[in-house]
Amino acid sequence: MLTPPAAAKKPTQRIHHGDVYVDDYEWLRDKDDPAVIAHLHEENAYTNARTEHLSSLREQIFDEIKGRTLETDLSVPTREGDWWYYTRTLEGSQYGIHCRVPVADAGDWEPPVIDDAAKTTGLPGEQVLLDDNIEAEGHDFYSLGSFDVTADGTRLLFGVDTEGDERYTLRIRSLTDDGAVFSDRIDGTAAGALFDPSGQYIFYTTVDDAWRSDTVWRHTVGTAPADGVVDDRVFYEPDEKYSVGVGLTRSRAFLVIEAGSNITSETWLLASDDPSGEFRVVWPRREGIEYDIEHAVVAGVDRLLIVHNEDAVNFELVSVPASDPQGHRRVLIPHSPQVRIEGVDAFRDFVAVEYRRDGLTRVAIASVPTEGSSGDDRLHELTFDEELFTVGAGGNPEWTQPTLRLGYGSFVTPWTVYDYVVATGELRMRKQQPVLGEFDPDLFVQRREWATAADGTRIPISLVYRSDLVSTDDPAPLLLYGYGSYEASMDPTFGIARLSLLDRGIIFAIAHVRGGGELGRTWYENGKLMHKRNTFTDFVESARHLIDTGITSPDRLVAQGGSAGGLLMGAVANLAPRYFAGILAEVPFVDPLTTILDPSLPLTVTEWDEWGDPLHDPEVYAYMKSYSPLENVHQTHYPRILAVTSLNDTRVYFVEPAKWVAKLREVGADALLKTEMAAGHGGVSGRYNAWRERAFSYAWVVDALGAHPTGE
Repeated sequence: MLTPPAAAKKPTQRIHHGDVYVDDYEWLRDKDDPAVIAHLHEENAYTNARTEHLSSLREQIFDEIKGRTLETDLSVPTREGDWWYYTRTLEGSQYGIHCRVPVADAGDWEPPVIDDAAKTTGLPGEQVLLDDNIEAEGHDFYSLGSFDVTADGTRLLFGVDTEGDERYTLRIRSLTDDGAVFSDRIDGTAAGALFDPSGQYIFYTTVDDAWRSDTVWRHTVGTAPADGVVDDRVFYEPDEKYSVGVGLTRSRAFLVIEAGSNITSETWLLASDDPSGEFRVVWPRREGIEYDIEHAVVAGVDRLLIVHNEDAVNFELVSVPASDPQGHRRVLIPHSPQVRIEGVDAFRDFVAVEYRRDGLTRVAIASVPTEGSSGDDRLHELTFDEELFTVGAGGNPEWTQPTLRLGYGSFVTPWTVYDYVVATGELRMRKQQPVLGEFDPDLFVQRREWATAADGTRIPISLVYRSDLVSTDDPAPLLLYGYGSYEASMDPTFGIARLSLLDRGIIFAIAHVRGGGELGRTWYENGKLMHKRNTFTDFVESARHLIDTGITSPDRLVAQGGSAGGLLMGAVANLAPRYFAGILAEVPFVDPLTTILDPSLPLTVTEWDEWGDPLHDPEVYAYMKSYSPLENVHQTHYPRILAVTSLNDTRVYFVEPAKWVAKLREVGADALLKTEMAAGHGGVSGRYNAWRERAFSYAWVVDALGAHPTGE
């Protein structure tokens, strides 16, 4: 019988508010310690040995994912300036190829037609801007964090991370001179750098020692450190709870700096025709007030459209003069307890508003009034005929475009790209995600169940399954996913990899627990800080509902969650271990108290608004300790557990699941640890690598559920 690795016990004391906690495994934090790396390798070897019997199933699932995916493909081109931009993928290549073709004329808003030849060799007149496969050569990890082209189309800015630590090196490439690379090189940047409209400057951000994006810089194109030129620091945020970002309005009239904590925001603007000028604040920050701005031109006057939550828990939309943003506010969409406004996109001739109602995303369009016009400026909501769906605007960079690019999908409808023609109301389908093989959407059923929490709150659960393989009259194998933090909504979308579960008669379900944003801001507020336990008990009640209604049974139920959802997994393992046959915890935040107590660790101080400040508040300390997965491991019969982590993850350190698994082993739990040695928070890079990792996890899930391994 295989013997699991035994991590050495090296007790250290953590003392806060009179409480002494002895941590035997904190020494595993030091990834520069050869003993730590050796332990992780031992854990990987043990996990590989314990799952060796699943190797054929893993390969089968990988082949299924690969076989259903159109490997040589081309995205729907997006117009920006005088070019159509798109990305191609080629069979056998891990990464995409970023390309463009010229626009035929100024009035050309019809994307080029994509045929099989274009997918293989590119569209006629194609220019390759960046081939990620070439850039990734020689690296175990590769991620593109910045990608921008000057307004005149002559230069490319790109930022690359080859470690997984989310620090990017910026470079500039000529698009008119045989791809010559400029001498400019900026190391250690955050993602999201961009050119100003003139193309003379780059605006970018850097992070502090705690991995907080704290500074905005302006770089003069054509200079390099060797020239002795120092970039200009244009904004610095000293408050450790705030992070900063930089961008450009769609109109390209303003450069934008956004500073924000988890509960407060502040925006600064600078006229883009004066890129070396001084930014000015829109609304000075006020604790607990969040807002986002969009620039619009209404009847020839510059306005700012602002979505904010001042005296409006679900947010409202107002308009203010751009010249006097703190002046009179005109309410465009008032607050509603039933509607959570999530954002607005402004264009020359129309605006698009995104919101959610009844737990689903929505999009509505309105025309922008012009001087002397009597046009219809009322909002018109786009409607869809599925019970569950996800819709949102994306890929709309042009101020004057007459269409709105939308993405739409559901559990049973592959991701679909539409262009909505504002003038006519026509919805033109540009592309639907191809699914190769015998995929028949009519075989799949998606629906919603409702669990009831102890306090009477109704918790939505979204399910999808194959009706020809699953009868919900009998307990079926079921994978229950959850997250429940940061107001992030887990909306129903299609997944090719998930078909490998559904085709094996497994139900996939999402528990939309409090702490997420599915049912509005209050849904989030009731699952954070001193209400955090609601997230965990909501998930447990969702599992109980699925069991009590006979949809599944404890021996046929596996839970899955990642990052903050990994904290959820650790908590429910302690709260209700007998409800589950297995728990899949990916990059799990299972030692939250140790992390949140240490302000020197990445992102800790910024997280106090989400979890509370246990360092200074004994009540918060006691509350977090009451649910922290690591501290609450106890003698019980735990389900099988697989924890997956990454060595270079800067958001959830690998030490958290490493300590958790070691602690679980003390009480006899069957816990496995798998550490990616060249990856970050998002896991491995490269699509084939990612498919193999998903196949590894899904094979473990199939085995834990006792589902038929072949799907027959």
